[in-house]
Amino acid sequence: MAAMAALQSSMTALSLSSNSFLGQRLPPPTIYAAPITSKEKPCLIVMKLKRWERKECKPNSLPVVHKMHVKIGDTVKVIAGRDKGKIGEITKIFKHNSKVVVNEINLKTKHVKSREEEEQGQIIKIEAPIHSSNVMLYSKEQDVVSRVGHKVLEDGKRVRYLIKTGEIIDSTENWKKLKEANSKAEVATTA
Repeated sequence: MAAMAALQSSMTALSLSSNSFLGQRLPPPTIYAAPITSKEKPCLIVMKLKRWERKECKPNSLPVVHKMHVKIGDTVKVIAGRDKGKIGEITKIFKHNSKVVVNEINLKTKHVKSREEEEQGQIIKIEAPIHSSNVMLYSKEQDVVSRVGHKVLEDGKRVRYLIKTGEIIDSTENWKKLKEANSKAEVATTA
């Protein structure tokens, strides 16, 4: 009873009438739902990623791509890992996680199930990607690995070159060879 009297006296001190407030149920508080905007947008580009691999995205939902010192068709030497010292040519590049696939290097065994009843299952070797920091550009002519540099030629073209040897990597002849090889491969797959 004393608690009720204390409450009524405090209500009068606040200039509230005790009849309007005590003994009545309060209406549930109205909560206005603010639009929730997530800072991380899902990426719209679908890549072959494992469950545990996550891609960083830019605000426009495109994946963040990393600049790499190698391109498709470059001859590289593996400088770290199980295949250290092996030389091969880059066949594929994954810019979202800075990995490269080198021809006949980092081979993994894959067990393939049969898709049809007559067909047998197989055990095949596939080339797994290596991180680009584990490869260095290689000069076939002088048998040396080197870091890459960039310079502008007299005609205004920006090219890559090997720092140790000065050998220019990006030449028009190399690109023509690559384009011819790619077109031959496409014709072979369609035939």
